[in-house]
Amino acid sequence: MRSAWRYLLMGIGTVSVVLGVVGIFVPLWPTTPFLLLAVVCYVRSSDRMYQWLLSHRHLGKYVRDYASGNGIPRRAKVIALSLMWVTTTMSSAIVVARFGTNRWTILYACGLAGIAAGVHYFIGYRIPTRDDE
Repeated sequence: MRSAWRYLLMGIGTVSVVLGVVGIFVPLWPTTPFLLLAVVCYVRSSDRMYQWLLSHRHLGKYVRDYASGNGIPRRAKVIALSLMWVTTTMSSAIVVARFGTNRWTILYACGLAGIAAGVHYFIGYRIPTRDDE
C-alpha cells in the first residue's frame, strides 16, 4: 500500500508539473500553484524528483522563492488575484446567462465564488508579499 501511495503522489506531481508548464504559455492558466502541488507530492514520494524540480533552471525559481519564505512579488500577486476575480465573475455570468437562474447555476456561482475567496485569502494574506521584482 505504501508504494502505491508513493506512485500515486509521483503521478500527481508529474501531472502538476506538466500543467504548470502549460501555465507558462497559456494566459489565465496558473503556473505556481501547480508547481507547489508538485513540490508537495514530490517531497512525500521522491527526493530525486523534488531535487530536480528545485534545481530546474526555469521552474525552480517559482518554487524556491515560495519555499524560502521570500513570497510572491506584489505585482504578480495583484495581477493573479485580479485575473482570478475577473474570470470567476465572467464564468459565473456566462453560466447564468446560458442556463438561467435555477438552483444549479446559483449553486455553481456561489461555489465558484467561495473557492475564489479561499484562494484570495490564501494568496493575498497567507503567502508573504515581496516588494522587489
